[in-house]
Amino acid sequence: MGLRESILVSAVAVALPMTAVMAQDDSYVAPRTEWGQPDLQGVWNFSSSIPMQRPQRFGEREFLTEEEIQQALERREQAAAAADAAAAELVVDPDAPDAGDDPGGYNDFWFEVAAIGDVVRTSLIVYPENGRLPSPVEGSPVQFDSLGPDIPGTRPVRNVVGGIAKDGPEDRALSERCIVGFNSGPPFTPSLYNNNMQIIQSKDTAVIMTEMIHDARIVPLVERPALHDDIRLWSGDSRGYWDGDTLVVETKNFNGLRQTFNFRGANHDMVLTERFTRNAYDAMDYEFTIEDPNTYTDKITAIVPMAKVAGQIYEYACHEGNYGMVNILRGQRMEEARASEDGQ
Repeated sequence: MGLRESILVSAVAVALPMTAVMAQDDSYVAPRTEWGQPDLQGVWNFSSSIPMQRPQRFGEREFLTEEEIQQALERREQAAAAADAAAAELVVDPDAPDAGDDPGGYNDFWFEVAAIGDVVRTSLIVYPENGRLPSPVEGSPVQFDSLGPDIPGTRPVRNVVGGIAKDGPEDRALSERCIVGFNSGPPFTPSLYNNNMQIIQSKDTAVIMTEMIHDARIVPLVERPALHDDIRLWSGDSRGYWDGDTLVVETKNFNGLRQTFNFRGANHDMVLTERFTRNAYDAMDYEFTIEDPNTYTDKITAIVPMAKVAGQIYEYACHEGNYGMVNILRGQRMEEARASEDGQ
C-alpha cells in the first residue's frame, strides 16, 4: 500500500482541499492486549483536509472517482508550478511602506493536513446522507469563532477561538483560557494543528488523552452507576464498552457551556457516541454521532480517519507562561487609558 499525494479538488470556482486516507483491508484483525481486547494503544493523528460538509455538487456520493482524483492532482501540480514561478520573481523592497499595525499570525507554519492511502471521501459527515448538517432548531444559540476581530456576544462565551470583548478573561474564548482546546473534543474534529491523541488501555479502563490542552478522559469499560444529572463536566461523562473489535464510548452530562457543533447550540443535553475501529496496522476509523434535539433536527454522524504516529505526545502546558491572556487585557486597558486622555 503506497502513499498518495494530498490533493486539492475544485468546487465550482473555489479550491476545496481533500485528503486521502488509508485503504482498508476487510480481512485485517487488530492485535490483542494481554486481556484479549483489540489493541488501540498508541498515538493517533486525525489531521485531514477533507471538508466536514460535502459540497452540494456531490449529492449523496461519499467518495471521489479515480478520474476526479487525477484531475485534482493535475490542478494541484499546476498551482504549485504557478506559485514557484511567482516566488522566483519576488523582489523584496526594503523601502516598502509599513504593512500596518496588525502583525498577523504565525499559524501557517504549524498547519497540518494528512495524505495517506488511496480512498478519498467527499466529506467527513456521512449522515445525513447528503453529507450536510441538518437544519438547526429555531432559537438555538449561535456563537462564531474568529481569529480576527472580536465578534460581539454575551456571556457565557461558548466559542473556542477569539472572544466577544476584552473586559475580563470571561470574555475570551475557551481555548485562550486554557479550558477547552479548539480540537481537543470530544468529539475530535480536524483543525489547524495539534491533531494528535493517545489511547492507553487496561482491562477495565481506556484513557483518551489529547495533545491540545493535554486533557485525559478516563473511560471505564465496566458497569458503573450513572452520574447524577446535576453533575456536569466540560468534556462530559464517558462510559465505554466493546462491540466486537470496536471501542464504543458514550458521553453525556456536558455542562452546556460549549457549542454543540459547528458554532451552534449549548451542549447541555447532547449525547455523543464515539466508535474507534482499528482497520490496519497504522490506520483507525473514528466515527462519532451527535444527538442534541435542542440544537439540530436530526443526528450528525461523521467518520474521521486516524493515522498511527511513531512518536509521543509532549505536554501542552497551556497555563504555564500564558502571557497572551494578560497582554490581551493589558493592551485593552492601555487603549482605554489613551482614549480617556485624548478626550480630556
